[in-house]
Amino acid sequence: MSRAEELEPRAESAGTVDLGASDTVGTGASATRTGEKAVGPKAGGMAPNAPRPNPLWALALFRSELTTTLRRWRTLALLGVLALIPILIGVAVKIETSDGDGLGDGRGGDGQGPAFFSQITNNGIFLVFASLAATLPVFLPMVIGVITGDAIAGEAGAGTLRYLLVAPAGRTRLLLAKFTTSMAFCLIATLIVALSGLVTGALLFPLGDVTLISGITVSFEEALLRALGVAALVALSLVGIATVGLFISTLTNSGIAAMATTVGLVVTAQILDSIPQLHAIHPYLFPHYWLSFADLLREPVYWDELVKNLGLQGLYVAVFGSAAWARFTAKDITA
Repeated sequence: MSRAEELEPRAESAGTVDLGASDTVGTGASATRTGEKAVGPKAGGMAPNAPRPNPLWALALFRSELTTTLRRWRTLALLGVLALIPILIGVAVKIETSDGDGLGDGRGGDGQGPAFFSQITNNGIFLVFASLAATLPVFLPMVIGVITGDAIAGEAGAGTLRYLLVAPAGRTRLLLAKFTTSMAFCLIATLIVALSGLVTGALLFPLGDVTLISGITVSFEEALLRALGVAALVALSLVGIATVGLFISTLTNSGIAAMATTVGLVVTAQILDSIPQLHAIHPYLFPHYWLSFADLLREPVYWDELVKNLGLQGLYVAVFGSAAWARFTAKDITA
């Protein structure tokens, strides 16, 4: 069943609804769905006999959006690629160290290799950290960019956005549902990478007490809790680019254009963050503190860059979330 077919019965059962000046579909202040009699807005912004949205509607809308997102073949394919990356890393490390030598002939610990890679053979849980470190700069944000860039623009391009707005949802509720779905997807994508890394690490390498970066040894249970905390931090690190992607999605009716722009912005920010001459702007780039999650594997934990990262992501959410709301509530919906 297509998205339009799924939404049409819901829209028809909602009755004739005028969504007010801020929630109007089309270009006129009193426009309603095509083929229905226009109803002018009353003082309260609702049409006569219009049903008031149930307070639980926002939760139902979020559940519907999340289910629809996760059922798409494109989403499943992207999540499958993310789950495959830890497996490939684990197999590569296993093959590299099958002759009994350390990773890279003993050079894994001198800072030349990716973070945590040299520790994978000693403890499989480090495959979780290595996988997150490998996917965070490119793969995870690209997947998030594809999903969020398509959130609004994809609905407009498919012609289902009008149906969503008369269900009755309203623009603010719909945008909030899209936003919370994007945040939930950040967590889901991150947990898939972490879980795949944990299962692969347990199958290919030994598990046990973990020696942290600071040299302190902790139990496997505590290390597992820290791994869960690292996954949560990585997910929170992605909310900035997710909000930027949602804002870009409100600017166009082309899902492909919104996705390409968001992914291109991720690549551009990474390039700018790697140029030493631009160090003055580095603290304001959303990917600058992404790898600070490694400080959670120290004893005591280094909170400085962790707090800066969370504050920076919160700033992006506030700025671009407000911009997305301002744009979407004032946008003429023609599709």
